[in-house]
Amino acid sequence: MNTSQYIIGIDLGGTNLKISAYTFSQFHKLYERRIATRPKKGWEYVMNQIHTAILELYTVLPKQNAVCIGVGIPGLLDIETGVSIFSSKFPKWENMPVARWLSEKTGLPVYIDNDVRVNLYGEWLCGAGKHKKNIVLLTLGTGIGAGIVIDGHVLYGATASAGEIGHMNMFRPGRPCRCGSDGCLGRYVSASGILDTIKEKIAAGNSTIMSEWVNGNPDKITAKMISNAYDLGDQMAIDTMNETGVILGYGLVNVINLFNPEILIIGGGMSAAGERLLQPARKIVAEHALRLSREHCTIVTAQLGDSAGMLGAALYARQRFENGTRF
Repeated sequence: MNTSQYIIGIDLGGTNLKISAYTFSQFHKLYERRIATRPKKGWEYVMNQIHTAILELYTVLPKQNAVCIGVGIPGLLDIETGVSIFSSKFPKWENMPVARWLSEKTGLPVYIDNDVRVNLYGEWLCGAGKHKKNIVLLTLGTGIGAGIVIDGHVLYGATASAGEIGHMNMFRPGRPCRCGSDGCLGRYVSASGILDTIKEKIAAGNSTIMSEWVNGNPDKITAKMISNAYDLGDQMAIDTMNETGVILGYGLVNVINLFNPEILIIGGGMSAAGERLLQPARKIVAEHALRLSREHCTIVTAQLGDSAGMLGAALYARQRFENGTRF
């Protein structure tokens, strides 16, 4: 393998498209770019954004040195055929032949996997889960997902759908979810979920300093604002963070009891809330998880930040490439 050859790793998020290039052998980062995804513009727009980002990469690195492409995509996938079956983050996005489309555009082998699992690959091999054999990674972002390693093997399941913890039913009935059910964990413990909680409290007549920050328009409140208001002693922000942390805690109890991980990694944009969110979650875990399982499980935050998905997608692509599979 030529030492100048590289792998492209892409993390396709509901907000941002992140693309990096890494050396094939040592995975040294050679390039990184982030652009807005704009999923409401449709399937073709998003795919053309990816292709354009790759063409821009070729202005920095030689096109002929690219070996393969790995893409992390939210939602349900057929990883063998390279089809994105469904994603709650992308409207009108069903049965999209992502790998074939991108391979035809670039001439390179393209491999897709769930966005949380590629984050898991990154954290497992190079981050907080390094040298561990039993891991659960939860990503708290626009939604919530999980990647799972048991006895050194990544769990995929019959339809490569293992780890959809965000669709664990927590309330009956509850907030409707695009999966077709309601009361799902991700409708409460996620950036969108916590913002919905804030809006419900404002609609019920509760006051918060955040209303002043957004001139009375609750749609402009962000998850970061909730953390800032929490630090200023805003009671609504404190109550919301505690309530969300408690729900997260019960979700973690189920995860610990089911999978018996030695480490539980919390990642995604919402993990920036840190102990504001995790403190009430830890309390619930201490009170309700099976004693033996909880005593052998450490709850930590992710180490690689939002770079884990790009790195993990590249690591995954190399693994698939070396196994000789095309999609």
